[in-house]
Amino acid sequence: MSAYTTRLKLEKQVSGENSGNWGNLVNYVFNRIDSTVRGYVAVSVAGTANVTLVSNTSTTNTTEGADDQVHNKVIELTGALGAAIHVFTDAVEGEYIIYNNTSGSHALTFANTGHAANGVAISQGSRAIVYSDGSTIYDALTSVALTTPKVITGINDVNGNELLKVTATASAVNELTLANMSTGANPTITASGETNVGINLVPKGTGVLQGGGSALKIAGKETMWVPASAMYAATTNPAEANQIETTALRPDLKVMDFADTADDFAQFSVAFPKSWNEGTITYQCFWTPSTTNTGNCIFGLQGVSVGDGDTIDVAFGTAVNITDAGIGTVEDQQVTAESSAVTIAGSPAVDQQTYFQIFRDANAGGDTYTGVARLLGIKIFFTTDAANDA
Repeated sequence: MSAYTTRLKLEKQVSGENSGNWGNLVNYVFNRIDSTVRGYVAVSVAGTANVTLVSNTSTTNTTEGADDQVHNKVIELTGALGAAIHVFTDAVEGEYIIYNNTSGSHALTFANTGHAANGVAISQGSRAIVYSDGSTIYDALTSVALTTPKVITGINDVNGNELLKVTATASAVNELTLANMSTGANPTITASGETNVGINLVPKGTGVLQGGGSALKIAGKETMWVPASAMYAATTNPAEANQIETTALRPDLKVMDFADTADDFAQFSVAFPKSWNEGTITYQCFWTPSTTNTGNCIFGLQGVSVGDGDTIDVAFGTAVNITDAGIGTVEDQQVTAESSAVTIAGSPAVDQQTYFQIFRDANAGGDTYTGVARLLGIKIFFTTDAANDA
């Protein structure tokens, strides 16, 4: 008497049994092995009812027939679903490649017979490698705990397109840690490794860093606008504060007038945000000419920072000049190029006030503009090195 005693249900023979029938037995064994290792079968599961895959449980020594489905390695499920269904297989240990090629936009769950609640949902159009322990079906690609997997160059999506590219650093000690969270808390991406580690996010080309579809503000170059109305004439060699009407009920010009006969000076002060890196600044002058002359006008800017308890009676730093030619039309808007770096005197630090002096260097040999240079304001460029001013 023989019995199915192997995992593949291959019939072991008692010595001398089935004499003269070994051709059928060998073919049966090869067919069973072939199905289990490389076999493919397409099974229609169309409709609304659950489907149980056919399993050949014959105890005769016949070859495997088309009536055996569960012993194939690859099972393609086809047909139009009218409702969510379960597809059941034998409640034994094993593994499959399942291709859900159904239509109908309904859920399909692959499960062991008698264990409907312990199956795996396989979305339409996708393929899954699943493992059965006899009572529970697992998605082998998501259920396996990969403690330290190695990704060589990247990860692709289901269409084979690049999803994530990985570049290795031979001496790396810092990395990113991803953490999911419980209800009400946000998942996190955290820099880990050494004691102090930042995260460097670098857009490509003209791309910008975004959050929620909008550009994120990050540390870097910032601007500050200082209008002429916020300036005051220096006590010595003062520029003249003025208001010029263009045409009635059109924009009036609030300006500081700098003559062409001598160096005139104006001043203003600002408290830079805490996020300022306390480094050099640059500036642009916004001005308008009083004549049609197109000679060169030279502006200069110098500054000094004063902290709590320090004397304000202190010299400005070295001036940095910028040259701009007259545009040739009275009351036209003019904007200079950005200056070179201006070093602020003193010891710039958090919570200090910075005093500036803006002037026209009319006595310089290169200042050839023969008219009043009417300063509308200046734009200061500075660099931040912190995310906010907290």
